[in-house]
Amino acid sequence: MKVILKQAVPKVGKAGQLVKVKPGFARNFLFPKGMAVVADKGQIRALEARNARDASKLAETLAGAQAIAAKINGKTLRMEVKVGEGGRLFGAVTSQDIADQINKEFGVNVDKKDVALLLPIKRTGKYPIEIDMHRDVTMHMNVAVVDPTAEVVAEEEPAEAPAVAEAPEDEAVTEEA
Repeated sequence: MKVILKQAVPKVGKAGQLVKVKPGFARNFLFPKGMAVVADKGQIRALEARNARDASKLAETLAGAQAIAAKINGKTLRMEVKVGEGGRLFGAVTSQDIADQINKEFGVNVDKKDVALLLPIKRTGKYPIEIDMHRDVTMHMNVAVVDPTAEVVAEEEPAEAPAVAEAPEDEAVTEEA
């Protein structure tokens, strides 16, 4: 069944796209929620007219999205989160948390609906994410989830290591004398 999406639907399409979906999905999910309309001749003509009007707006939006993508595509976003035993997080890192961190670090306005988590983030480590800035622009980033207290411990350890290394040298001098 062909439908015209009124809004973006994950893994189906973006708003204003003509897509083919299974009839049950359209009747039971898309139509009741107002996410799509049946693609009849009148709706298709209206869609084409709307697309012609929006062509200039889309060109500007596309240029802006490509500029943003060039700025942050492939970068690693660092998120410091409280961590319990075994590297487990207290809660999880959500798409809203990631969108807020991108806005803070890069000064780029990203909506939480545009952030797609490929894996649930419930432990420390690196996780891939996708960001849909435009229907033609999808960025890939990594999110590094770290424990802020683990870094403090890691920074203190090198300071202790030279003190331990000096102690055996003093003992060697004592033995020779």
